[in-house]
Amino acid sequence: MESLRRRLAVAVIMLFSAVLVPGPAFGAAPCHFPAVFNFGDSNSDTGGLSAAFGQAPPPNGESYFHGPAGRYCDGRLVIDFIAESLGLPYLSAFLDALGSNFIHGANFATAGSTIRPQNTTIQQSGYSPISLNIQFYQFNDFHRRSQIIRNQGGVFKNLLPEAEAFSRALYTFDIGQNDLTAGYFLNVTTDQVRAYVPDVMDQFKTVIKDIYDQGGRSFWIHNTGPVGCLPYIMDLLPVTAGQVDKYGCSSPYNEVAQYFNKKLRDAVAQLRLDLPLAALTYVDVYSVKYTLITQANRYGFVHPLMACCGHGGKYNYNKNVGCGGKIKVNGTEVLLGKSCKNPAVMINWDGVHYTQAANKWVFDRIVDGSFSDPPIPLGMACRRHPSH
Repeated sequence: MESLRRRLAVAVIMLFSAVLVPGPAFGAAPCHFPAVFNFGDSNSDTGGLSAAFGQAPPPNGESYFHGPAGRYCDGRLVIDFIAESLGLPYLSAFLDALGSNFIHGANFATAGSTIRPQNTTIQQSGYSPISLNIQFYQFNDFHRRSQIIRNQGGVFKNLLPEAEAFSRALYTFDIGQNDLTAGYFLNVTTDQVRAYVPDVMDQFKTVIKDIYDQGGRSFWIHNTGPVGCLPYIMDLLPVTAGQVDKYGCSSPYNEVAQYFNKKLRDAVAQLRLDLPLAALTYVDVYSVKYTLITQANRYGFVHPLMACCGHGGKYNYNKNVGCGGKIKVNGTEVLLGKSCKNPAVMINWDGVHYTQAANKWVFDRIVDGSFSDPPIPLGMACRRHPSH
């Protein structure tokens, strides 16, 4: 019955989109995206941080890649499912020189990235120096130099995108969570974090406009998730009993995430006015993730606030012994940060990131446009908002 209701809902959304969105025969054929260019943090990093600072260790990657694959997850991320659904290969990380193929796009995301540059090193704070503006600089260089190199012919024609791919590509964004948590770990109050969100939005809009100036037209933008439900936040930033919601999440941090998302939605609305040829889709992944966490049993998941891969503590999270973490006992390395027996029924992978099963569940809910503004599916994300 639920499946039937869902199919009917999708049909209504498609009809609604066909009526409201201008352009030729909206429902006749989906957009053809020859490439995807992704910008983000660990939620969509397919190997950037691993290439720069060392590979994410096993058991990362175990459920699908059967070994480390640059992802802080037991398998695939939402961006991997996006690529699959568009008929494209998984995105190679721009920073990864080994085995990469960029003919269908590139991934500029790195774990720990923020929109606003941080004034700390990765060793000091754990946050990546490759903030969103740096990711744009990398894209800018890639855009220019890839064509120079591709025109040399030979093998390069099979490794780098055609010139027209940049204007027809889908530009995906999943970044902002670390802008909030970076403040908390510097002992900044939630009110102070709220106060700098407008500046974060200004920097985000600047990058979107810069990509638009280079021909980018289709943008798929995820909001940030319920950070107050992540084990590492609940373990390292405890709150009073009265600040814990009925599902066990930290309300103050979720409230700031919702404020961030409101400002992001406003920023996207403003960008639609500023960039008349752009199709900008805002995707509410917060609602999807919060639904999954708070109704885990209904959807076949268990222990929604516990990490699958970790060691000890209330949430199976220990900042000193993370997923894949080892200690030496009498000169012998012993693995402490082990994976749980069945990651497929867990939502959180390592205290910070989602499992492949959770990522697939989230993707399945957002791909049809049910949580998008405008309410159009991923495959139609080249269609401009009706206000145009």
